[in-house]
Amino acid sequence: MQIQGHFQLEFEPVRDAFAALFDDPQERGAALCIQVGGETVVDLWAGTSDKDGQQAWHSDTLVNLFSCTKAFTAVAVLQLVAEGKLNLDAPVARYWPEFAAAGKAEVSVRQLLCHRAGLPALRAPLAPEALYQWQTMVGALAAETPWWAPGTAHGYAAMTFGWLVGELLRRVEGREPGDVIVDRVARPLGLDFHIGLADSEFHRVAHIARGKGNPGDEAAKRLLQVTLREPGALSTRAFTNPPSMLTSTNKPEWRRMQQPAANGHGNARSLAGFYAGLLDGQLLEPEWLSEMAREHSRGEDLTLLTDTRFGLGLMLDQPDRANATFGLGPGALGHPGAGGSCGFADPGKDVAFGFVTHTLGPYVLMDPRAQRLARALGECL
Repeated sequence: MQIQGHFQLEFEPVRDAFAALFDDPQERGAALCIQVGGETVVDLWAGTSDKDGQQAWHSDTLVNLFSCTKAFTAVAVLQLVAEGKLNLDAPVARYWPEFAAAGKAEVSVRQLLCHRAGLPALRAPLAPEALYQWQTMVGALAAETPWWAPGTAHGYAAMTFGWLVGELLRRVEGREPGDVIVDRVARPLGLDFHIGLADSEFHRVAHIARGKGNPGDEAAKRLLQVTLREPGALSTRAFTNPPSMLTSTNKPEWRRMQQPAANGHGNARSLAGFYAGLLDGQLLEPEWLSEMAREHSRGEDLTLLTDTRFGLGLMLDQPDRANATFGLGPGALGHPGAGGSCGFADPGKDVAFGFVTHTLGPYVLMDPRAQRLARALGECL
């Protein structure tokens, strides 16, 4: 496999680990970017990007980053908090009055960001096209009764996070949430990152497909069994209502919409650049980064059925859990995306890391590919 890009010589083991990913014949295309102390020390890409394996992965290939998007969204919210336009501990209903229905009058902005609001899923079945109807989705969430008493437990809001937090941004800023996030977070840093991708950029997007024959880890198997056997379960509803959630990633309407939980499009450079901007204070003042990185939720996740640990819109490292560590150090913070892409920072080592792939792995939290690359990096530092 021809590996493109550049790396500093002391990081050759990272380059070798990246090349080794392609020993698996299912690995079609991927990219890796790492900054240390604000300097890019690894910027690599390889493989193909299209459905048929004919088109080379380029330095500017984009990929759907799935939940890596949530960190960008949370930063935009915290910027508004720092500016006094939002209050973390105010009721969401202060900004979005309809949200107070069904016992949610006291649910706070903070609880949305750390997955404690009790709204990871919708009970009533929705039509497939509802996925693309913003008002349908936010209306349904405003009317929904929480699945648990808000603040008493946590459950990952895989998709609903985008409508919940996105509607908050829309109410406060008066424009579409993806535009708010890109203008506040990506544009100042010059990141090639999009929520609501222009049709003119579609030719750069890698085609997402699942790897085959790998059952995944225990957490993935557990979640799969629930979704197959219990159609009304919280976990099942979170990922299958509307039913188009799991099958839309390559569709034009998915790329065009602004769903700030899951449909950001970017690359390894934009992930590493984002986390470098977080570490060096370009995106948030230190006090707000500390608040974002402070543990807000820990333990059994009622959606993912495995232990998770969250700050505000960020996943925090669990070094003792194989599926929940970024693979570098206990202070790492970031966010994985479904299927393998991952961005994170390690403040203690001043590292910003971005890995993207369009060959989806079957893991619930961290994909072993990203972890192997991070471990190789750790040995070089």
